[in-house]
Amino acid sequence: MNFCTQCGAKVTLQIPEGDDRPRFVCNGCATIHYENPKMVVGTIPVMENKILLCKRAIEPRRGKWTLPAGWLENGETVTTCARRETKEETCAQVEELRPYILVDLPFINQVYLFFRARLLHHDFQAGTESLEVKLFNPADIPWDELAFSAVHETLKFFCEDLKKAEFPFRIIDINPHEKGSIFCAEKRISK
Repeated sequence: MNFCTQCGAKVTLQIPEGDDRPRFVCNGCATIHYENPKMVVGTIPVMENKILLCKRAIEPRRGKWTLPAGWLENGETVTTCARRETKEETCAQVEELRPYILVDLPFINQVYLFFRARLLHHDFQAGTESLEVKLFNPADIPWDELAFSAVHETLKFFCEDLKKAEFPFRIIDINPHEKGSIFCAEKRISK
């Protein structure tokens, strides 16, 4: 951030009085600009134990597979966002949304929330942000072609849970490891 959204003056990074971390503070009007994590919301659309994935038509990670998901908009509920993103990316309708996993990615200031969802019909196709949409058996998921670590970890848990037909809600933290791999800490919330 370079300029204040209130008055247009330059901002500087400093720790405001009574705070414990650097914030952008306006040099003109003294407005403190708080930046908070972005929330990504999506679904794990399932039909007959197959998972609907979409191949990204946009950057980042164009051409890689992912679950339908996207940014939560102001004034939107998480379930509305999950349905909207699923419709936009796969032209699919889902129902029976159940919270499944919350993924914290503090190193990039993002939080993912995925819902389990029942795919209503086979009438799906690539939306404007997808190159291709396909139902995958868990054994056929293109693991090396997944777009994001949050999607990879979500699918890994989901495929294991699918075998047991038990779907506990989880909160996981993903942090980059020194060698570029992923460290994933899991917290099970319910059975």
